[in-house]
Amino acid sequence: MAFRIYTKTGDAGETALFGGRRLSKDHLRIEAYGTVDELNSFLGLVSDVLEEESSRSLVRLIQSRLFDMGASLASDPEKFATGASLRESDILQLEEAIDRMEAVLPPLKNFILPGGHITVSYCHLARCVCRRAERLVVALARTEPVDEIVVKYLNRLSDFLFVLARYQGHALGIPEVLWQGRND
Repeated sequence: MAFRIYTKTGDAGETALFGGRRLSKDHLRIEAYGTVDELNSFLGLVSDVLEEESSRSLVRLIQSRLFDMGASLASDPEKFATGASLRESDILQLEEAIDRMEAVLPPLKNFILPGGHITVSYCHLARCVCRRAERLVVALARTEPVDEIVVKYLNRLSDFLFVLARYQGHALGIPEVLWQGRND
């Protein structure tokens, strides 16, 4: 018998965690791992537009870490450990990539706006989704067990995506879109 993608078990607005516990599809845990999945999808788009192989490879590795994170968040914390298989070395990898990119970027002296090139815009979209995922995971951690490294990783990942957007614009020779405040 072939595997079917539809099970009909969610037709009443509930879904099951790994471990069997059923939750409403609008439960904070479902929102959190759903948003991590959304972030992963945006990173797929980012990796598709990146021209530099080293950046593309790192983004695809990040996607694997996010998949692990989603699986952890989709697991019943009463039946499984809350560990997301993330390590401090994963955070260090993001920090090292940020440092490498910032080494070639001009200092940031103004607020910048998303835009200027599709690659830059995609990076900023992913950054915004990452921040939303972080907010949802922080809220979830107030009520249920969540490995603290998940929040730390998402926080660093949003920093990485901001710098990646700047780096891509710089590599493409695209000027940053500067915020213009009102002068009245």
